[in-house]
Amino acid sequence: MSTGAVLVFGIVAALANLAGAVAVAQSARFGLRVIEGFVAFSAGFMLALALVAAVPEALGRHPETAAPVVLLGYLLVHLSQHTVTPHFHFGEETHAVSQRASTAALLGLLLHTFFDGVAIASGFLVSRTLGLLFFVAIALHKLPEGVTISSLVMASGGSARRGYLAAGLLGLATVLGVALTASLGVLTEYGLALSAGVTLYVGASNLVPEFQGKKGWRLPLAFFAGAGAFLATHALLDRVAG
Repeated sequence: MSTGAVLVFGIVAALANLAGAVAVAQSARFGLRVIEGFVAFSAGFMLALALVAAVPEALGRHPETAAPVVLLGYLLVHLSQHTVTPHFHFGEETHAVSQRASTAALLGLLLHTFFDGVAIASGFLVSRTLGLLFFVAIALHKLPEGVTISSLVMASGGSARRGYLAAGLLGLATVLGVALTASLGVLTEYGLALSAGVTLYVGASNLVPEFQGKKGWRLPLAFFAGAGAFLATHALLDRVAG
């Protein structure tokens, strides 16, 4: 697939960040409830993608070096979101926070969203199927991502416009990740392994904790449905490609 076509997928995924920001700015409670379901669904989809497709493919390409690079991707996200940015969580921020906290969260998410773009581009470098699977996974979790950053900005006293700007910056980082992957040798070689580690972290350590303590079956069912949707989509794309 051409670089321009892959870039279009990155732009479409980036627009989901803005969709999440719009839901917050418009106080769309029904929309935010749906996005809560997206958190659980995308967690299942991302975990299945990382464990069933991305990690095995990365290990197959670089048997001796891929595993440490996967670990590096995992650790980088933890460093940026939960060490540099304490108390970070995905979902709507409902309590007042400092402007420093919202800025730190934005900086932490920028690294993560950059690797969203790297993941999409790296997937397409391997196959159309893997690229499309990464695109779907990333588009799904970008909705709660947009909710997170825009609600943090507004909880720190910022306007809805600043919330849109912050979500737009996350989208821009994703597009930049797509654009740079094919031109930077280290990302061309190891972008898939790094993205596998990032995807594993986002699914298991970011998204799952957001709903696992909540009562009821709605969110657990969405989680299992996400994993099942990945397996079904993977099988369908393989059949179409074959």
